[in-house]
Amino acid sequence: MNFPAELKYTKDHEWIRVEGDEAVIGITDFAQRELGDIVFVDINTVGEEVAANEIFGTVEAVKTVSDLFMPVNATVLEVNEAIDASPELVNTDPYGEGWIIRVKLSNPADVDALLSADGYKEEINA
Repeated sequence: MNFPAELKYTKDHEWIRVEGDEAVIGITDFAQRELGDIVFVDINTVGEEVAANEIFGTVEAVKTVSDLFMPVNATVLEVNEAIDASPELVNTDPYGEGWIIRVKLSNPADVDALLSADGYKEEINA
């Protein structure tokens, strides 16, 4: 499994890549493997401020539906339009073309409290 060192991770299997006062969020390689074939991503929080650990959407796989949790306090700016037409991108490229949302961070320093790649690997026993 792949866990890019430049990203931060949550215990709920989301990753976040900070880009100034904005960030891109998706689910980890581990999460997409556990879920199986992803068939739909539902995000209805665009324009809303979502608190850390609150649900910002769901991802639907063939076998299950899983909530998506916001890693830090942030306002949802946009959803990756590519995953509307091709939700399987979350499976095939979870850290690239399969990103899920772009957000405006309420406090960029909050990201420092999240897990490093090594910390996340320990969390999932990888």
